[in-house]
Amino acid sequence: MAQVHSRQHIHHNHTFGQQAADTIANSMGSWPFIIVQSIIVGGWIILNVVGFIHHWDVYPFILLNLLFSTQAAYAAPIIMMSQNRQAQKDHLRDDHEAAEVEVLFQINKQQLEILHLLRQHMGVEAPLDEANERDLNQELGQLEAEAKELEGRLGSSAK
Repeated sequence: MAQVHSRQHIHHNHTFGQQAADTIANSMGSWPFIIVQSIIVGGWIILNVVGFIHHWDVYPFILLNLLFSTQAAYAAPIIMMSQNRQAQKDHLRDDHEAAEVEVLFQINKQQLEILHLLRQHMGVEAPLDEANERDLNQELGQLEAEAKELEGRLGSSAK
């Protein structure tokens, strides 16, 4: 029986940390995050410049700079963890696709062999009329071209 291929394992997050890293990286790389952060920073600057609410950042924007540095210090490793997870998923998907191509290539080779044997058998048992032979040759040529294309893809993916 043919083996059923599934890609569910590629997208499964195994630990809370991996799920958290993916979620945080996805949210930090979104427009809502940029917009909310811009509003907060803009409000911070306006309130501090105007002094509408008592200056909590005595030296202009030192505390804001500290908050940005802290955010960056945590964001960079979290984003890198998420990128590493994505790279792992890409490798698993590439391996899975290479296995599928190999199976398809083997199936195509078998079909070509069957077609070749059938053609030999038909040549021995009963001669082909010109139209059938032309159709059979055309189909054989297409199958051979597909097999060569698959073989070329398989060879280039192995490099």
